[in-house]
Amino acid sequence: MRNGPNDPPPFDYRPPLDPWLTVLHHDEDILVLDKPSGLLCVAGKPASHGDCLEARAKERFPQSLLVHRIDRETSGIVVMAMNKHAQRHLGLQFEKRKISKTYVARVWGQVEGESGRIDLPLITDAANRPRQKVDFENGRMAITEWEVAGREKSATRLTLRPLTGRSHQLRVHMLSIGHPILSDKFYSDGDALNAAPRLQLHAEALQLRHPADGRPCLFRQECPF
Repeated sequence: MRNGPNDPPPFDYRPPLDPWLTVLHHDEDILVLDKPSGLLCVAGKPASHGDCLEARAKERFPQSLLVHRIDRETSGIVVMAMNKHAQRHLGLQFEKRKISKTYVARVWGQVEGESGRIDLPLITDAANRPRQKVDFENGRMAITEWEVAGREKSATRLTLRPLTGRSHQLRVHMLSIGHPILSDKFYSDGDALNAAPRLQLHAEALQLRHPADGRPCLFRQECPF
């Protein structure tokens, strides 16, 4: 069957099998996982896209519940809830922007300056789903803070802190300042597209309030690239 004009481009889904599931923390309320690059957070529509982080988690923790997602090609920390109360509690923290997220990215070229803030509203690019684009008239507010963590010959390593949680926010914001994330199949091309074996974006840290008692919890997973 041919894809429609607004359908995402087909992809050959080959999720990593080792490790099957990396658990960073679990208790009666929360489950913290390290998602590998290449694994969907939730199952896709085709039957061949049924293997995902959510399904793997439920094999070991049947009561686990989805709270948020990160892109298939992005690696790093994902938190799930272990009961309905925790799911609601965490969901509200995400909604009210009480959860702090830190990412590591390698981007193409030399970023000027040592830190900055990107405030550009985003909207789905209807003609090129699932791509997103900057739209000052109809886009939703999207804010990213960035800081240089290292410099290479043709790339810059950045620490990224999204203050909002829009789809593809970090990827589009980096493109908007002329420095696409390396090996981003949606937003980079040429040398930037072929610069690394996978998307150079990793969810390194996540800070939240524990649903049981509100205590602050910080979870980290070292960047694999």
